[in-house]
Amino acid sequence: MPEAPQDDGPVGSLPPEHRAVLHRWAAEGGPLATRASVVLLAAEGLRDAEISRRLAVSRQTVGTWRQRWRSAGIDGLGHRPRTGRPATVDEAEVVTRTLLATGGGGASRAVARELGLSHATVAGIRRRWRLSPDETPAPSVPTRPPLPSGEVWVMGLYVDPRRAVLLAGTRQEVPRQSAAGTVLGTDVLTGLDRAVEAALSASMARGADGDASPAYGLAEYLAEAGRSHPDLGLHAITLWDAAGRPGSSQQSAPEGSVTQHQIPARSTWRTFLRAMIALDSTSHPESSRRVYLDLAAELERYATARPDAPCAAVRWLRENVAGHPGTDRRADSTARSQSWSGVNQIDLGSFNECVVIETVRLSGTITRGEIAHRTGLTQQSVSRIARSLLDRGILIEDAQRRATSGKPRTPVRLCGTAAHALGIHIDPEVLTAVVIDLDGAIVRTRTRPVTADIDPAEFVERVATLGRETLAEARGSVREDGFLGIGVAVPGPVDIASGTVLGPPLMSAWGDLPLLYLLQDHFPCPVLMEKDSTAAAAGERWIGRDRRARDFAYLYLGTGVGTGLYLNGDLYRGISANAGEFGQLCAIALGRVAKDGRPEILPECNPPVSVPELAVRGGMRPAPAAPGRTSGSTAAYLAVGEAAAAGDPAAAAAVREVAQAVGRGALGMVDLLDIDLIVLGGPFFTEDVAGFYLDEIARTVNAFPTARRLRRVAVEPSVLSAEAAAVGAASTIFHATFTPRLRGRESRARHLPG
Repeated sequence: MPEAPQDDGPVGSLPPEHRAVLHRWAAEGGPLATRASVVLLAAEGLRDAEISRRLAVSRQTVGTWRQRWRSAGIDGLGHRPRTGRPATVDEAEVVTRTLLATGGGGASRAVARELGLSHATVAGIRRRWRLSPDETPAPSVPTRPPLPSGEVWVMGLYVDPRRAVLLAGTRQEVPRQSAAGTVLGTDVLTGLDRAVEAALSASMARGADGDASPAYGLAEYLAEAGRSHPDLGLHAITLWDAAGRPGSSQQSAPEGSVTQHQIPARSTWRTFLRAMIALDSTSHPESSRRVYLDLAAELERYATARPDAPCAAVRWLRENVAGHPGTDRRADSTARSQSWSGVNQIDLGSFNECVVIETVRLSGTITRGEIAHRTGLTQQSVSRIARSLLDRGILIEDAQRRATSGKPRTPVRLCGTAAHALGIHIDPEVLTAVVIDLDGAIVRTRTRPVTADIDPAEFVERVATLGRETLAEARGSVREDGFLGIGVAVPGPVDIASGTVLGPPLMSAWGDLPLLYLLQDHFPCPVLMEKDSTAAAAGERWIGRDRRARDFAYLYLGTGVGTGLYLNGDLYRGISANAGEFGQLCAIALGRVAKDGRPEILPECNPPVSVPELAVRGGMRPAPAAPGRTSGSTAAYLAVGEAAAAGDPAAAAAVREVAQAVGRGALGMVDLLDIDLIVLGGPFFTEDVAGFYLDEIARTVNAFPTARRLRRVAVEPSVLSAEAAAVGAASTIFHATFTPRLRGRESRARHLPG
């Protein structure tokens, strides 16, 4: 007879929505009543013996359902695993559990135990969907008829009062594996489930009220999808229709452009939708939380719209996948052969090696004894690590120093030529690429103009070409076995998890562009993406050495004012890697609120536009553009800066007004973070206007903070050049490779950009 489980103590507080469900189950009677009563009594702090007496059940039963609640929550009470083959098997549910368990590597036996199925049943379903470890990487979706084998994407969802159709995309190539094992969280899936249920309930209710056929129907939706994604095979999978006849929407589809399918026979539409989302999210890093949060928001808008509102249908269409229309992925091998052949050859073997490198980097030159003293490592460990780094060319020995006693000491320093990286900065008016060495010295730099109305496919090709040309020019100065990778700096906000530029200012044509993964198709080396302000902070820390060996905030004056934060010895990116958005902080500090209650988008936080406008308003005549000078707002800004430096009162007042607004935002940041260093840089922090910004911001952050008596905030110019973001982007590669962190190297890589 099995031993009764031990008491585990209280099960913890119950969320209100779960408590309501459990009370309903307890009141309704039946098999769920006992399970619900066990959890409710356990939540009150009763032990197993007391619950057993009250409910007249065995302690074994009480312990079982308490444990099921702890491990699976309310879903764990809804079904009880039983051995043997059940009457019906939902294949899509098996697929979902398999994929979300460990990114597709869940053991069949574990999934079988969880769902109460036989191991053979689960293994057979995995083979049918090609999810077994010995199968080809490309899954197979057994719709009726089956989808073509290859990459599978969730591309859209259409819902109207008559039907619900899932749009899938396929491409005939082996999918890339996600190094980060991207898997949607249960919070996203649960929210998406609720949104789908609400949208379909609203759709059925509207269908019951009459023949509410939307003016923009399924045929138009599929035609738009075909135009937007000509490089994908598109497949309309009917999830539900009002007549209960899967595939009835076939007559509405444009002939020859989209194939028609029904869900697998042994799946429900709900579980099939979950399985497709799970398959997409575990196969493609580009399928991030953002994609499905957008879908959930679209479904919620439809569900809450009035029946007579124009929102007559859900017409969600995914904008981009890796491989934007117009890119030729077959040219990938050509691009790789023309690109740099070295791939991250420097392999640091331990955390202590990174500690030694960081200590040497911050010091410039340092002896082994001083390294041991500063790091707390033993002299023997430092000598062993230094010898290894010298043998690999990462360190070199400097001139010997005489000692008062004993033999002369030989200091070491970083070998600048031991490693190189390419940085690319994407700006609305110009692309900048630089190759820098380990000391931060620029080996090569190239720029190329760009316009915001350029086609996205051409834009990606132009960025890749600029990178290849810059690397080709640097080939004679760079060791191929020491080239570490490419960093890309972009305006925010960005979705780092999916490598997507979301809504860059003045670059609306490139919104929702999966830039990172498109560029990875052009280069065989690691490619990281970072916000431009965060990249600038990384470069400042790396190149600034001991001058930047403490916490600081980097105020980046670009097309907008952003902030890069270096806190507690590392870059601070935030939960979505978008920390440092500065404009709203300035608006709140200045009390500037729009009519709808949100902080205003301050013109002062866009210096190239606001400074010339303020100067003209103050009486300054617009200066004619000089021959060869950058056109547009950049030229006007530079002209005002020159006039301000020459003493023009209107120009000086304009720059000072913008500096004051930025200073008020910096004041809030200083109070919030309790930092004592602000660094100013970026393309619009020019020599002509530097004094205005430094003086105004330094005055504000030292005169008004709450803790002003306890600290003095230094406001300093950046050590970086005008190519701050590009140099910083390259520095993120060094930062990722050499900066010591306590978490493991694999885990660390998953938290890096890209």
